[in-house]
Amino acid sequence: MLLIKANRDSILTPLQSVCGIVEKRHTLPILSNVLIEKSGDQLTWLATDIEIQIRTNTGGATGTDKTAITVGARKLQDILRSLPDSADVSLELTDKRMQVRAGKSRFNLQTLPAEDYPRMAQADGEQAKLRLTQKQFKHLIGLVQYAMAQQDIRYYLNGLLLVVAGNEIRVVATDGHRLAYASEKLSETLTRTEVILPRKTILELSRLLADNDDALEISLTPNQAIFRFGTVELVSKLIDGKFPDYERVIPKNHNKVITLSRTVLLQSLHRAAILTNEKFRGVRIILAPGSLKIISSNADQEEAQEELEVDYDAEALDIGFNVNYLLDVLNNVSNDEVEMRLADANSSALITLPGNEHFKYVVMPMRI
Repeated sequence: MLLIKANRDSILTPLQSVCGIVEKRHTLPILSNVLIEKSGDQLTWLATDIEIQIRTNTGGATGTDKTAITVGARKLQDILRSLPDSADVSLELTDKRMQVRAGKSRFNLQTLPAEDYPRMAQADGEQAKLRLTQKQFKHLIGLVQYAMAQQDIRYYLNGLLLVVAGNEIRVVATDGHRLAYASEKLSETLTRTEVILPRKTILELSRLLADNDDALEISLTPNQAIFRFGTVELVSKLIDGKFPDYERVIPKNHNKVITLSRTVLLQSLHRAAILTNEKFRGVRIILAPGSLKIISSNADQEEAQEELEVDYDAEALDIGFNVNYLLDVLNNVSNDEVEMRLADANSSALITLPGNEHFKYVVMPMRI
């Protein structure tokens, strides 16, 4: 039975949309597969890892019959990628195998029954439904996602807090050493809702969302978040846990304020980072009237020093930071200038964007 005959990209694009979440090795072999369902001229592609499920659909299928099958997602993707861009490809089912044909190339892939494929049941009890553009949400999560923890035993840190409050959406990420906060105004007023989205969901959304003004609809239920955009529907389980009180973590009254060129500071920190201790990655920031010095050293007694002119005339300060945490924020904001607010050597620093109340980044000091 012929499923589809089309240009390579017409098959590869929907497959790539869903199979980013497919694990190479899984305890359930069928989870390495993608589910392909044909109904008339529509093909639906679905992949899941039990925590996240992504579905998309395309037209162009042949015939009017219905059928469904699962096939190895990575193998099919690798085959399609290896074919010429202009190739016409057909997917055909024969005797529990899928044959991929393109020109004089033939590939026979093993299949598993569609009825054995696990699907996530969609939860009831919608708490909030919001609409914004794909670009807005992609930008929002891009401002904070680098601060999420990776494999922390405090599992609620391995994700991103999404808060809907009135006519505002907020996203917060922290790994316990730094915290990133960003917000955006909504066109509607909604009941306050807070959910923690898994790290993998955020990385997948950041890969799939387009940088345009097309619509994104987010539905939040007590244990699921559903994202719908274009032909894609992504359903994600939520992390059950109590996220830290981010409002308490963000400093309110730091009195030492300096405005810096983002690019100049980024380049200076990059150079200083070359001679930091590989394990601790610490740099000292020494603030004095008119000057900001960045100093790093390592176990071989090598040292780097950078000096920037700054508009500052208060008392001197010597404070240490993990240079990676400073580089992360500077690499992920696009403004020409950043503001750094400090109090003393034992207090966290607050990095903001001049004239912008919608972004805040807090980084803890380190002893050097």
